[in-house]
Amino acid sequence: MPGFEVRTRERVVFVDITTQVAAAAAESGVLNGVVVVYVPHTTAGVTINENADPSVRADMKLALERLVPQSLPFTHLEGNADAHVKASLMGSSVTVPLADGRLQLGTWQGVYFAEFDGPRRRRVLLSALAAR
Repeated sequence: MPGFEVRTRERVVFVDITTQVAAAAAESGVLNGVVVVYVPHTTAGVTINENADPSVRADMKLALERLVPQSLPFTHLEGNADAHVKASLMGSSVTVPLADGRLQLGTWQGVYFAEFDGPRRRRVLLSALAAR
C-alpha cells in the first residue's frame, strides 16, 4: 500500500499533509473515485479541517487538551493514555472524493495528520479506489 512518512517534533501537533495526499492520489492513476487516508498508529490520527488559518489547529489542540488532559488518573502504564483517547476521538482514516485526479476538498479544507504522542516517525497509508 503506498504512503509516506511524517516526522513530528512536538508531543501534540497537527501537520498539513494535503500536498502529500494529493501527490499520492495523482500517482495512483485513479481519475474518479476516492482516496482513503489511513494512519496505522494508536496514538495518532487523521482529520479534515480548515487549512487557511493556522489558529484553527491551535484551537483544536487546545480543545483536545482540555477534553482529555494528560494529568487524568489513567491506568495505562506507558504515560500516553491521553494520546490513545485523543487518537480515538480524531479517528484513524478519512475518505476524500477524487474527480479528474484531483482531491475534492472544500475551499478551506486540508488533510491533517494528528500527532498525540510525539515526537515520532509515522506512516500514512493511502488507497485510491476507482469509481465504476
